[in-house]
Amino acid sequence: MEASARGAVPTPLLLVLALLASVAPFGIDLYLPAFPRMAADLATSDTAIQLTLTMFLLGLAAGQLVFGPVSDRWGRRGPLLAGSAVFVLASVLAATAPTIAVLLVARLFQGLSAAAGMVIGRAVIADLASGRTAARAFSLMMTVSGVAPVVAPLLGSLLIDGIQWRGVLFVLVGLAVAMLAGSAAVVRESHPRELRNAARGGGFRVLGRRAFLTATATFVFSFAVLMAYISASPFLYQVVIGMSAVSYGLLFGLNALGLIASSAVAARLLRRGNPRRVLATGVTWLLTAAAVLLVLALLPIAPVWLSVPIFFAVASLGFVLGPATALALGSVPEAAGTGSAVLGAAQFGLGAAVSPLVSAGEGHSALPMAITIAVLAAIAAGACRVLVGSSRDVEAGLPEERLRTVRS
Repeated sequence: MEASARGAVPTPLLLVLALLASVAPFGIDLYLPAFPRMAADLATSDTAIQLTLTMFLLGLAAGQLVFGPVSDRWGRRGPLLAGSAVFVLASVLAATAPTIAVLLVARLFQGLSAAAGMVIGRAVIADLASGRTAARAFSLMMTVSGVAPVVAPLLGSLLIDGIQWRGVLFVLVGLAVAMLAGSAAVVRESHPRELRNAARGGGFRVLGRRAFLTATATFVFSFAVLMAYISASPFLYQVVIGMSAVSYGLLFGLNALGLIASSAVAARLLRRGNPRRVLATGVTWLLTAAAVLLVLALLPIAPVWLSVPIFFAVASLGFVLGPATALALGSVPEAAGTGSAVLGAAQFGLGAAVSPLVSAGEGHSALPMAITIAVLAAIAAGACRVLVGSSRDVEAGLPEERLRTVRS
């Protein structure tokens, strides 16, 4: 049975979609503490073990570009269930891999299949809701899924001594099974056949719309700020500021909680607020924090003060990522899967590209990170200004009357 657009996303569905979005962070972070033991057990090098992470990320980026267009043409539920089933099999293969070569292949397919949940989950929300309702749903989903990057490394470090690295990877098997079961039980088809036929004629062509490009640029460059911070954080806090590993972990967790809390506040504001205004507020907040960070990095002050604007820069993203996603996908309702794929691929692609930039100071200066974050925030602010200033209705991409006509 196909669901019709009602302007709301049921809570059980939203929780399952949040789980789908959380699987990738768990797949990236959960097993990191096990790297040394994996290298010893598989009789391979540290570089080869690190390559397992690269394979997962490559699969994650490529998989989004596959599952997005496929879901536009053939519906959401079938590709999602297929991807979830492959993720279960690939996770079992990774946990039981006898050699590093098998593990590398398994991790590639894990990434490819995990992408299904991420890209299709966003598309399902875009199918069912628009405007402030969609923006609120994306913000709530990110509040729930935002716990994953905080919990995963800590959980992995706690589990490794008791269940070894294969046990840690079997935890991913459990998550994969939950992903498949939740998708089968809760996710219904949300992409009408009429729109699938339209997607066959157009796919990527509709992504040239001004609203999609500016909203996507705002999202991608804002998310890159988060990736720049994450990449630089170990060196910034432990080398430049001089914190212990425990203090670094606590401060990292505090910043993550700031992001989760701001996402929850944004979701509440979006009950009645305009998504473009919430987005503009968040981007202004981000740009201000980035400017303060750059000024402090240039001044001869105690480096510990850098942690203040960093907290506010990270927290500001709670007002940015949800509304920007809603505005981007809402502008291409007939190709939300393809739009979600491009959004995700650009998100991780730029995130990977900026990571080396923050290490230009060889871990002894915060200036490269501050410059990178300031430039990214300025580009995001420029894109947001074009988006918000546009006379086109980017809240829903198409007028609600037209959407109801197409989907009736």
